[in-house]
Amino acid sequence: MGEVYRLVKCFPQDEKFALGDQLRRAAVSVTSNIAEGTGRQSLKDQAHFIELSYGSLMEVMSQLDLALDLNYINKEEHQNMERIIEEQARILSGYRTSLLSKL
Repeated sequence: MGEVYRLVKCFPQDEKFALGDQLRRAAVSVTSNIAEGTGRQSLKDQAHFIELSYGSLMEVMSQLDLALDLNYINKEEHQNMERIIEEQARILSGYRTSLLSKL
């Protein structure tokens, strides 16, 4: 989600510490939850953290929608991020399904 950091740099100054900060935190939360879940012993706990990661990913998408509406990013940047997020969502969903099938 390093692309999120690049996009936020182009936000207006007053938004870099509002919407920009929320976007950065949500993006970091995606990978942080995956890492935390990987460290868990229980497959159920691991799947739970993948769900949290997915939720953070959806939060990023929602905030990017707002950034587009406010013209902080352009349509092309939004579409690029949407493709990345959709791919990550598919991966997370598949991983969660795999974990739960082992229970």
